[in-house]
Amino acid sequence: MELKFYNTLTRKKDFFQPITPGHVGMYVCGPTVYDRPHLGNARSVVVYDVLYRLLLEVFPKVTYARNITDVDDKINAAAKANGEPISALTARVEGWFHEDMAALQCLPPTIEPRATAHIGQMVAMIEKLIAGGHAYVAEGHVLFAVNSYSEYGRLSGRKLEDLISGARVEVESYKRHAGDFVLWKPADAGDDASCVFDSPWGKGRPGWHIECSAMSAEYLGDSFDIHGGGADLMFPHHENEIAQSCCAKPGVRFAQFWIHNGFLTVGGEKMSKSLGNFTTVKDVLESGVKGEVIRMALLMSKYNEPLDWNTKLLHDAELTLGKFYKLADGVQADVPQAFLDVLGDDLNTPRAFALLHSLPAAEAVAALRFMGFLQMPAAKWFFRETPSNSSVDAAWVQAKVDARVVAKKAKDWAAADGFRKELTEHAIVLMDRPDGTTDWTWS
Repeated sequence: MELKFYNTLTRKKDFFQPITPGHVGMYVCGPTVYDRPHLGNARSVVVYDVLYRLLLEVFPKVTYARNITDVDDKINAAAKANGEPISALTARVEGWFHEDMAALQCLPPTIEPRATAHIGQMVAMIEKLIAGGHAYVAEGHVLFAVNSYSEYGRLSGRKLEDLISGARVEVESYKRHAGDFVLWKPADAGDDASCVFDSPWGKGRPGWHIECSAMSAEYLGDSFDIHGGGADLMFPHHENEIAQSCCAKPGVRFAQFWIHNGFLTVGGEKMSKSLGNFTTVKDVLESGVKGEVIRMALLMSKYNEPLDWNTKLLHDAELTLGKFYKLADGVQADVPQAFLDVLGDDLNTPRAFALLHSLPAAEAVAALRFMGFLQMPAAKWFFRETPSNSSVDAAWVQAKVDARVVAKKAKDWAAADGFRKELTEHAIVLMDRPDGTTDWTWS
């Protein structure tokens, strides 16, 4: 089958074929492990999980590398604020990340390299950049000279001067050019020993950008097929990766496809820790929402478009999954080619979900399983676990819902309204069906 993806580098949908026939190499920027993942972080993981599943269906071999950034200024600050060793913080947060992504039915990547285990590769790449005249040492720092790479800015499509202004780059006195970025930085006084490493330029730690260049080269080679990540990483992170990777080994292609997922927004603003408008995956799971519901909600908009997070997304996702869970037990079928064709046209999950309703039941179930849904017995799905913050349990709710249905059938509208009001006061959302039945969920 043919695959087409929007390629940020070419600004159009391109037909995809791997560099090595039958073997796809994909690198996706993973978490910086200093705090629990929020839903915006999760959207990226879920999007590339669907892409990974599709590639596995089409090609004999897929190597999917997703890094763990476990050395970073944010990590240092969080560990100091907590009064704990960096190693303890990063191990705990990495565990949270794996736990939360597993709850969203995300497959583990083929390889999950940690930055701290690849310092040697980073140092070697920096040495090549210095030798080639693309980097320089200044006041204990090693910096990449952006003017040394004529194609800098190609990915984001803007001039270097505009990119610098847009990124609000702080211009340190030791920089030759305002846009030059750090490859290696000296250790700070009082740094935890676990984040300080030896180098030809003194003790210190790598800059953020060099980590991904070194790890992608280590596991996928100097040229590979797909590089993914959030749209916010396009500049400066991905732009800088291209520059340093291509300058370290002239003539390499680096990534031939750049695929960027859009922001998760709240009221039109990007969900982020810096804005304080984020919700963690754990928060939503603990409210009683199942991981598969969150997963579907995150896929209900095209992957490279903004997705505004709201409770309606969750309600619609739960209704859709509930419909197919009623059909799922004991059903076996192949994933229909029509469904794969829709996904293969730039990973169009909204169109794929719409197609489900016109497929035969067995094929729709197979398609959803392929997408990471319908992973539990129906009986478990329809069992509603009481959220930890609720003062009533599922049995109480169901009894009230049933009583309301009886009242409606008897046309006792006052009683029915009373039951609805009582349920609403306990954060229960009711969904009346055309056949007279009522579904419900925790708000």
